[in-house]
Amino acid sequence: MVIFKLPLSILLLFFLFNIFLCSAEILYIPVTKDATTLQYITEVGQRTPLVPIKLLVHLGGRSLWVDCDKGYKSSTYKSAVCNSTQCSYSKSLYCDDCRFKPQLQPGCNNNTCFIWGDNPLIDWFDDSAEVDEDVLAIGSTPGVRFTWPRFIFGCMLSRNMVRSFAKGVTGVAGFGRESPISIPNQLALDPKFTRKFGICLSSSTKSRGVIYIGSGPYYVYNPKRIDISNDLLYTKLIANNKRGFVASEEYYIQVLSIRIAGQDVPLNKTLLFINKKEGDGGTMISTAKPFTILHTSIYDAFKTTFIKALSKNVSLVEPPTKQFDVCFSSKNIRSTNVGPDVPVIDIVLHKPSAFWKIYGTNSVVQVSKDVVCLAFVGQDQTREPSIVIGGHQLEENLLVFDLPRKKIGFSSSLKLQQTSCSKYDNTIIA
Repeated sequence: MVIFKLPLSILLLFFLFNIFLCSAEILYIPVTKDATTLQYITEVGQRTPLVPIKLLVHLGGRSLWVDCDKGYKSSTYKSAVCNSTQCSYSKSLYCDDCRFKPQLQPGCNNNTCFIWGDNPLIDWFDDSAEVDEDVLAIGSTPGVRFTWPRFIFGCMLSRNMVRSFAKGVTGVAGFGRESPISIPNQLALDPKFTRKFGICLSSSTKSRGVIYIGSGPYYVYNPKRIDISNDLLYTKLIANNKRGFVASEEYYIQVLSIRIAGQDVPLNKTLLFINKKEGDGGTMISTAKPFTILHTSIYDAFKTTFIKALSKNVSLVEPPTKQFDVCFSSKNIRSTNVGPDVPVIDIVLHKPSAFWKIYGTNSVVQVSKDVVCLAFVGQDQTREPSIVIGGHQLEENLLVFDLPRKKIGFSSSLKLQQTSCSKYDNTIIA
């Protein structure tokens, strides 16, 4: 046998080259919009043998958790033992024995640890999510399903945790920014991926959008393949540690002002900054809210400015649903490649020249044949973020979350490029 001895420098280059190649992979996680609830849902395989599990996509969720109350069977399930690496890594709250059920079962074991679980639809939090691990099959690299043999997750037994979920949804897929066991942070332990991900939500309930895990490129077709992660507008992620564990996982950005048809919306700009004492105020991005929520004083100025900017031949109508406050006839509104031709909204970020454009396809919603409504909601946000950017405004846009660099990138509507979030790489099998 002949043995070749290579210089250390060449071996090091070879090693780094292989790491670079491995890190170039992208994981595609399909996302479906539920027609009834407008919730964004992904499906994973969990347990042995694999069982399909539907999960609510929660951008600010600290972990993946599932409802174990109706039975959980798996030959590879394992609960975390108190003071174990899994408990420490999960930043568990406490250790305890089974108190929730008359006999031991997944979600209720002795000498195990617990973390917070949350239901963002009803703002409900529960500290009884048992730290467990099991096989997880999530998304795929093109043509290859991706399986994680010992994925750490929360096992819940509280019935409140699944209230208001879409039919068949039994848990949450959390993409929180700081938790080591959120989906992007846990998957980044694999050298093929990084702590960077992109969300591209489809506006259709019949075709799926996608979450990209990894540094890019993020491909869609129009019909030729293009990288939609090019030419993004980046802004800093803002930390909000005043509201404790709840806000630390959420994604806040700095908004300086809002413009409609080039005109500044006259609003109280102190609301646009996070209150350093209480942690309220500021702007948060959420996949759990269907439409953008504005502090009532911001909303009042916003809707007034929007109505003034409408074409004179567009008439207001009585809202056909209580969900929206401002509706108008669409008979005199022409259609464009970016939706109804209504005033363009600019969300001005860290400087006046950095703004995210919101066109008609994201600013209004068709509620009947001839009626569209302003897809923003006014709400008392006294102890909450002043602005919560919701799913409708995110659809057909790419948002890239670069966690190591603490920044987020925005595309404009992909319809400007004659493509959509549903046209991602068609070789995936998930």
